Amino acid sequence: MRKQDVSMKLVSSQSDGDKKESTELLSRAIYEKTISGYKLTYDESEATGYEGSTTTIELFEGKKVVMSRTGSVSSNLIVELGTKHHCVYGTPYGDFMVGVNAKSIDSELDEKGGKLDFKYVIDVNSSYVGDFDVYIEVKS
Repeated sequence: MRKQDVSMKLVSSQSDGDKKESTELLSRAIYEKTISGYKLTYDESEATGYEGSTTTIELFEGKKVVMSRTGSVSSNLIVELGTKHHCVYGTPYGDFMVGVNAKSIDSELDEKGGKLDFKYVIDVNSSYVGDFDVYIEVKS
């Protein structure tokens, strides 16, 4: 499978225990099979607050998701089952070092597209920030 242009729906939810926020993004993306999984790359928009950045979400063997953002804002989050990662998370307001603990990674991706859902918890200096859920649908 070579790179293909796909439509992508990404729903991101976050909860801090009191309130829950969700955002939905519909976008075109580049989708490709890699040696160990699948990779999705898309341009951020003004709606997400990261305009001028490109985000890549890569799934490794169904056990690890790496989200990298480059451009006007840079970040690199690693969501891996059974391992806590310390990652740099860039925002329009500055960069933060965060702890990332995976809760679940469920993938139904194949060469035609499919679904990816992963949940994780973020902390800063061991203080709870929130629960995050990213749901992605890929259609060719």
